[in-house]
Amino acid sequence: MSPDPARSFTVEPWVVREPKLDMAAMGQVESVFALSNGHIGLRGNLDEGEPHATPGTYLNSFYERRPLPYAEGGYGYPESGQTIINVTNGKLIRLLVEDEPFDLRYGDLRRHERVLDLRAGTLTREVEWASPAGRAVKVRSVRMVSLTQRAIAAIRYEVEVLDAPALLVVQSELVANEQLPARDDDDPRVEAALTDPLQAEQNGVHDHGAWLIHQTRRSGLRVAAAMDHEVTGPEGTKTSSESTEDIGRTTVIARLQPGETLTIVKYLAYGWSARRSQPALHDQVRAALAAARYTGFDGLLEEQRQYLDEFWATADVEIDGDAELQQAVRVAVFHVLQAGARAERRAIGAKGLTGEGYDGHTFWDTETFCLPVLSFLAPEAAADALRWRQSILPLAHERAEQLGLSGAAFPWRTIRGQECSGYWPAGTAAFHINADIADAVRRHVAATGDVEFERDTGLELLVATARLWRSLGHHDQSGQFRIDGVTGPDEYTAVVDNNVYTNLMAQLNLRVAADTAARHSRAAARLGVNAEEMASWRDAAKSMRIPFDEVLGVHPQSEGFTDHQVWDFEHTPPEKYPLLLNVPYFDLYRKQVSKQADLVLAMQLRPDAFTPEQMQRNFAYYEGITVRDSSLSACTQAVVAAWTGHLDLAFDYLAEAALVDLNDLAGNSDHGVHIASMAGTWTAVVSGFGGMRCDATGLRFAPRLPPALSRIAFGLLWQGRQLRVEIRQDEADYTLVSGPPMRLQHYDEPLALAEKPVTRHVPAAEPVEPVEQPFGRAPKARHPGS
Repeated sequence: MSPDPARSFTVEPWVVREPKLDMAAMGQVESVFALSNGHIGLRGNLDEGEPHATPGTYLNSFYERRPLPYAEGGYGYPESGQTIINVTNGKLIRLLVEDEPFDLRYGDLRRHERVLDLRAGTLTREVEWASPAGRAVKVRSVRMVSLTQRAIAAIRYEVEVLDAPALLVVQSELVANEQLPARDDDDPRVEAALTDPLQAEQNGVHDHGAWLIHQTRRSGLRVAAAMDHEVTGPEGTKTSSESTEDIGRTTVIARLQPGETLTIVKYLAYGWSARRSQPALHDQVRAALAAARYTGFDGLLEEQRQYLDEFWATADVEIDGDAELQQAVRVAVFHVLQAGARAERRAIGAKGLTGEGYDGHTFWDTETFCLPVLSFLAPEAAADALRWRQSILPLAHERAEQLGLSGAAFPWRTIRGQECSGYWPAGTAAFHINADIADAVRRHVAATGDVEFERDTGLELLVATARLWRSLGHHDQSGQFRIDGVTGPDEYTAVVDNNVYTNLMAQLNLRVAADTAARHSRAAARLGVNAEEMASWRDAAKSMRIPFDEVLGVHPQSEGFTDHQVWDFEHTPPEKYPLLLNVPYFDLYRKQVSKQADLVLAMQLRPDAFTPEQMQRNFAYYEGITVRDSSLSACTQAVVAAWTGHLDLAFDYLAEAALVDLNDLAGNSDHGVHIASMAGTWTAVVSGFGGMRCDATGLRFAPRLPPALSRIAFGLLWQGRQLRVEIRQDEADYTLVSGPPMRLQHYDEPLALAEKPVTRHVPAAEPVEPVEQPFGRAPKARHPGS
């Protein structure tokens, strides 16, 4: 249980424990300890607010517009960006002990521990501190963001006087426009800072709390925040409340004898809208507070535990043989759930609601990495994420029309739905996001069997994206369908012809759109789809160009890619990584170097398009030029490494993906956790070592464990059933936990599952030739004997 000297947390199966305060790691810890339900996000800041790295209170899709400056403008460039903003901070509870502020930078910090409990859904803190004058207190707090009451967060705050009587003053606050730290780095991924984005509209107090209403200056969004309190203390305890434009404050004063405790329960409610009036939002948050107080803090904890017990009954991933990895996988699944559980038709950002990294934008990460997890573990959250995409279709149609295309062109990065990328080659040119959305629809329908969702939501998304591909590509003189001038997942290779990933995903998009339109012909007709259009989609898919280098025996990432000069990895020192921050893009674009898995991701998502020999050769080739300057890469490389028999390497990549935030491997976890890498961790276990693949025909497993692990087990939901899979070195068990009988495949053997578990032999892995990574870019060796 002892933490690694370079690690902030102990290794335990169901909690993340920070045994002592580490000021240097404060930003990382704030992100990892962030609590969210997909609607409200609270960074893991200290209750008293200071010291901090980045204070953060976020509401999903609540943003401010900002200008996007260009050295040279151009047609079709977005005119403004969108940035998630730190809304009214309700986490603040300040304490004074005999007029001295409870501030860990002063006095004697005798003990400090925080615990994120993955089963309770709470962040607990215990502190023992003596003021500079020697007055000692013990502080304990429990914080939660409710997964059952969407608008609610709550804190129980307890102060015990230890060795001498003391006068305590507790100030529980709502603070808008709080001062944010300045950033001094040049990383373009870092969020744009906004100063005082909220304009005060109304404020007021009630018996045991206060409320504030603000509106953003440019985007015109209105937010209401309210708090209420329950106070338990010795006789004579006094409570009062006050408010100004940007501050609501409830003050509790009590004199305590040694051993006595002052307890304050703080209920927080948030609501926002682009349309609702001030009175409506005020009443909304007051009603949410009333419901929370009716439930009570213990009731909220009980609801939270019940929600998570039901979730973990299916979602838990068990790993025998690596305790640190076991913890990391559970943390990953927990954060993915938090990002989408109650988002309810709003976007899931790349950082969830854990930080302001990437301006709070959503990318293709959501559909390609996060939704596969949610479709199998929390399907309604996945469905809502896709319904959000459907809701922004009018904007995507406008963008396509602006670009001279048919159908819908979804934004590369956005909060509200407008394109916010100011750099075309690594932004709008990455049209593959449209196929990624379509693939998420296909996968979700396969996993859930939800025909109504397919007809009412999926079909419209599939039709709009298929129309885009049909207009973006063209048939050349040989009859092949080409898609030129696009950027694939690898942002170090931009504006290319026939990117294999893009073409294969577009091909699948076109096929699935045609098949779905045929199944729902009446709904398709209402969208203007006819037999001729469906035939054109099928024709484009059938004749899709997929480049192949006959000399090297591999697929080039895009047309002519394997003819480019290979990057000089041997003479690239470690401090030059990530390359995007240290070398010009033009040099990256003209050489063979991949920021992240691109062709390898194509093999993960379209394994049907590659022979086993091609998969082996492609994987070996692209291992040699992929530098993993993106956190999205390791999980994909883990999956395909496992499929191609490189089990130790797959294990090393899995660890890198899983530990990216717990060990701050990228050095930027202070900006928020890497939600897609966390989601990819689940996929690396389930699809990589579990060998799971799914399509309309059903589920197939081809499990195989690395030598380092003796057992893994995981669960998932499949078309109204709950399935549990347990894999050991030489055999696998398949158990139908609930639901009607089903069929699946173990390797090529069909299995029928009903009441009794089915056990099958796992064949030994065939030996494979080792593969090499670019000089200095191999994953940290974790496997035995490394």
